[in-house]
Amino acid sequence: MEEVTAEYLVADLIEPVELRVRPVVTVAMKTDMGRVRENNEDKAEFYLPEDQGVLARRGLVFVVCDGMGGHEAGQIASELALKTFVDVYLHHPSQETEAALQAAVAAANRFVLDVARTVPSRRGMGTTLSALVLIQDQGFIAQVGDSRIYRLRDSSLEMLTVDHTWVEEMVRGGVMSRDEAERHERRHMLMRAIGTENEWTPDLFTFALEPGDVFLVCSDGLTNHVSDLEIESVLSEHGPSDAAWRLVGSALMGGGSDNATCIVVRIDGLQPVQPTE
Repeated sequence: MEEVTAEYLVADLIEPVELRVRPVVTVAMKTDMGRVRENNEDKAEFYLPEDQGVLARRGLVFVVCDGMGGHEAGQIASELALKTFVDVYLHHPSQETEAALQAAVAAANRFVLDVARTVPSRRGMGTTLSALVLIQDQGFIAQVGDSRIYRLRDSSLEMLTVDHTWVEEMVRGGVMSRDEAERHERRHMLMRAIGTENEWTPDLFTFALEPGDVFLVCSDGLTNHVSDLEIESVLSEHGPSDAAWRLVGSALMGGGSDNATCIVVRIDGLQPVQPTE
């Protein structure tokens, strides 16, 4: 009897989706270990499918993870989470993007948590996860931790994600001002991260895309040293590759106290696709 793999079984469950709009993008990615760390706990990947079916259902995927845990544990956590997230998201049978994103985050969390519990030297490891997905003419975000996703539209910068930090909760609760939060000694204390809890729901955001939009997905090693005003200026004045290098370079010049990573994505167009007969 011919062996049937799980991959084919999942493929049989996936219903085709018509590609109506093809996002045309320019992408750049840059990462640096920084001036203090001895290894790079940041991981970044992007996936740009050419297959029309995959493009219609799952779109273009951009992810940044920032690991924690000391020694090599943080590096392992970010790599495990990123690979698991992308694989589960792309192969999930649901037509609902939010359901696939939530399942992918849950799978990444479970895998990192299981490894941390099994291997003594990996206990306490975890990672942030910020994922940007562009499908047809829509954008989707899945967010855990304090890596960030920004959008530049009409020369105006907007942070699309919310930091899952203790100080952010204090600011939102009216206990602390934004200026106080940025200077507070506990400003990097995470309240949510991949691999630290058995179960929880990530932040999910949806929005319409417009030609000319520029997105920045980055770790806090960049935003610790580069202000939103500078990010806005760099993204407005430079193309993706130049912007990525300049932003990471600015983080290094500002102190380079952590690994710094970014992905810059520019929407060059939203091309209508003729329906197939």
